[in-house]
Amino acid sequence: MPQHKGRLLLIKIGNGQSPEVFQNVCGIQTRSFNLSASEIDTTIPDCENPGNAVVRTAEPGIVNRTFNGSGKWVSGANSSLLLDHVTNATTFSAQVVVPGLGEYEGEWMVSEFEFSGEMEGNMDFSATFVAAGPLEFTAEGS
Repeated sequence: MPQHKGRLLLIKIGNGQSPEVFQNVCGIQTRSFNLSASEIDTTIPDCENPGNAVVRTAEPGIVNRTFNGSGKWVSGANSSLLLDHVTNATTFSAQVVVPGLGEYEGEWMVSEFEFSGEMEGNMDFSATFVAAGPLEFTAEGS
């Protein structure tokens, strides 16, 4: 199986127009995409043989999709659009591109955003994007 460059794991923000155009969030150097679900404990002891070992069982609960990115802040139209959503606490259409797998598209929100910087050097930022609704998955090459 081929390997893929980490820098191609992207989050793209939609411009809100019709047809929607998605642009990369520029400046991200470190990124991660988490697909998780909470566990609902369904463990029940054996009623007929209560002395038997209890086997833990579970089923998926609340689904969570989170994209984290951090890097160098790059000013521009795309950055302004992101900051508008952060400042106004609004949801927006976005795509997460996972190379070799596909795209997850839907409504997202920014749950955390931070600017940082040293005395010398460029300003940094970090952001946590959380799915604000169900995401549609499109396999790569579909």
